[in-house]
Amino acid sequence: MSATVKDVMTTSVVAVKRDADFKQIVSVLRRYRVSACPVINDAGRVVGVVSEADLLYKEANGRMPAGLIRLRWKLGEESKVNAVTAGRLMTSPAVTIHPDTSVTAAARVMHDRWIKRLPVVSDDGLLIGIVTRSDVLSVYERPDEDILHEILTEVIFGEFGLDVGAFDVEVASGIVTIDGPITQPGMALQLVARIRHVEGVVAVRDRLRIGQPGNSPQPDGQARAQRAVLDGGADLAAGRLAEPSPGTGTAASPR
Repeated sequence: MSATVKDVMTTSVVAVKRDADFKQIVSVLRRYRVSACPVINDAGRVVGVVSEADLLYKEANGRMPAGLIRLRWKLGEESKVNAVTAGRLMTSPAVTIHPDTSVTAAARVMHDRWIKRLPVVSDDGLLIGIVTRSDVLSVYERPDEDILHEILTEVIFGEFGLDVGAFDVEVASGIVTIDGPITQPGMALQLVARIRHVEGVVAVRDRLRIGQPGNSPQPDGQARAQRAVLDGGADLAAGRLAEPSPGTGTAASPR
């Protein structure tokens, strides 16, 4: 399962035209309780985004800032102080996204571009929705039982061809704990990495043991180090590599 933007976006979008004046924009933002909205042209295509931050130039101190940002401010942002329409106030071009883009990719764009929302546009550029940070985070509301079912049936059995009965897998609040024997250190790394990308997974607690079923040999130093790095270096940060311990949870298997 991989959610796309169209699965989480809002289709009732508040937008303004380029010629909307300052007071109209303020009224729209307050009435619909949003902090920004897309700006569209007469054809319905997105040409920019106007936000509360853009409007606040009217209330901000008019003194020019000192330092290296002075020239950039003077050449670009200063014009917004005297702007009175959405076309002049907006940030343009708008960063938009296609409805078939994955939620993961949308989250990456928001993070990399430091933005809180993305107008969703069709193939011909028409505004069809909007996706926000809270929409993107909604994938973490996925029920634990759905996450567990996907890990067992689609990942462990379907992709890796492993016997699900050999593993103890638990999911609690999106945190996956997996315990069991696995023959190859490289496969253990791949399996944990794949589980981390299952939709709704918050973190993975790796309790896998390298060896044949029924045996519990300690993993060699290299495999332990690799697993520590994959786990975000938590054990290394503590100044040691933790020894794997047998899981205590109840084994889960598809019914």
